[in-house]
Amino acid sequence: MRVYYSLYHQMLDINNLYKGFKKVKSAKGAAGIDGQSVGDFAENLAVNLKQLQFEQQTKQYSAQPVKRVEIPKDDGGVRLLGIPAVRDRVVQQTLLSLLQPIFDPDFHPSSYGYRPARSCHDAISKASVFIRKYDRQWVVDMDLSKCFDLLDHELIIKSIQRRVTDGSILKLINQFLKSGVMIGKSWEASPIGSPQGGVISPLIANIYLDAFDQEMKKRQHRIVRYADDILILCNTEQAAENALRQATQILEKDLKLTVNRKKTHIAHSDNGVKFLGVEIGSQYTRIQNSKLKGFKVKVKQLTKRNGGRNIAEIIKGLNPVIRGFVNYFSIANCKRELKQLAGWTRRRLRAVQLNLWKKPSRLHRRLKQLKYKPPFKFIKMNSWRNSRSPLSSFAMPNSWFEGLGLYNIENVNTGWLAPSAFMKSG
Repeated sequence: MRVYYSLYHQMLDINNLYKGFKKVKSAKGAAGIDGQSVGDFAENLAVNLKQLQFEQQTKQYSAQPVKRVEIPKDDGGVRLLGIPAVRDRVVQQTLLSLLQPIFDPDFHPSSYGYRPARSCHDAISKASVFIRKYDRQWVVDMDLSKCFDLLDHELIIKSIQRRVTDGSILKLINQFLKSGVMIGKSWEASPIGSPQGGVISPLIANIYLDAFDQEMKKRQHRIVRYADDILILCNTEQAAENALRQATQILEKDLKLTVNRKKTHIAHSDNGVKFLGVEIGSQYTRIQNSKLKGFKVKVKQLTKRNGGRNIAEIIKGLNPVIRGFVNYFSIANCKRELKQLAGWTRRRLRAVQLNLWKKPSRLHRRLKQLKYKPPFKFIKMNSWRNSRSPLSSFAMPNSWFEGLGLYNIENVNTGWLAPSAFMKSG
C-alpha cells in the first residue's frame, strides 16, 4: 500500500485551484457565511485564486465557519447541512481531487455512495442480485443516527494518515473539521463531525466507514452501503442476527457512531427491503409509497387550476420533474404505476385546460374543430370530476399532450439492473 509523504505543493498549483473552481461552479450551490456567491467569486477569479494560492503558501489560509441550513426530511425531521464559503469550497474541491484517486481504488467494492462512476442504481442492483441470485433474503437494514455529525476527528485523521502523511494536508483537513458552524449570528464549535454539505465531507465519511466495510468483509459478511445507508445480506435469520450484533459493535465501539435501534431491523425480502427510495423484494423492486406520494405533491403544485398559465408553459415546468422521477425509479418494476401516474397527470392537465376555457362553448368549439358532431353536454368547467368526462378526453386526447411535448412515461423501460451488479462483489 503506497503512502504519500508530499502532496501539499499540488494545492499551491494555480491550475489545480482553477480546476477546483470549475467543479464548484458546475455544482452551483448557495453562498456561505460571507454572502459571496459563485458568480461573485468568478467576477474576480484570477485575483481570488491568486489570493488562495498566496494564503496557502504563507500558511495564512483559514477556513471560515460553515453556514447552518436545515433541510426538511421525509419523516418530518430536518437534515442539518453546513454550507462552506465559496473560497473554502474551491480549496476543498482541489483537495478532494488529490485525495480521491488515492483512497477510492481500495474502498470496498460494495460501497457506492459519493464515488466516481457509481450510483444509487448500482447499489440497488447489487442488493437485488444478492437477494435473488445468491438467496441472501434475510437482510439487516441498518440506520445510523446523524452519521456525518458524529464522525470522530481523531479517527478521521488517523484513517487518512495511513495513506497520506503530509502534515500540511492533515492540518488543512483538520481546519475544515474544526472551523465551526454559524447558526444565525452565533458561532458554535465543531468538536466532532464533518459538515454534511461540505465538498470534502463525503470522501471523509467513506474513508471513515471503509474500516467498517473491510471488517465486515474480513468476517465474510456481504454488505451494500450507500453513504450511511447499510444493508447486510444473509442466508438465514440466525446469520442476520449475528451480523447485526457484530456490525453494531464495530460501528459503536470502534467507530464511535450511534446505531438507531428504533429504525435498524432485520427484514425478509418476501416482505420487501426498503433501500434508497425503493422496496426490494424476492421477485420484484417497487417504488416506495412515500416517493409516489412526494411525486404527486410536486405535480399538484405545478398543475394548480388557478395558476393562470397556459398548458404549454405548465408542461415545460413539469417535464424536468417527471423525467427526473422516471430516470431514477425506472429501475423498479413499475410499469403499472407509471401508466397510472401518466393518466393521472394528463387528467390534472385536462382540469387546468377546462378551467382556462371557462365556458362550455369553448370546449364545444374545440370538439367541432376535431370533427365531432353536436349536440354536446354543457359541463361544469371547474369540476375535477369532469376532467375525466368523455368530452374532456375527446377534446384533449393523449396525442394532443404528446404534441405539446409532455414527456411520455408509459414507454419507459423498467425493472432493469445495472451491469455493475454482476461484477465480483468481494
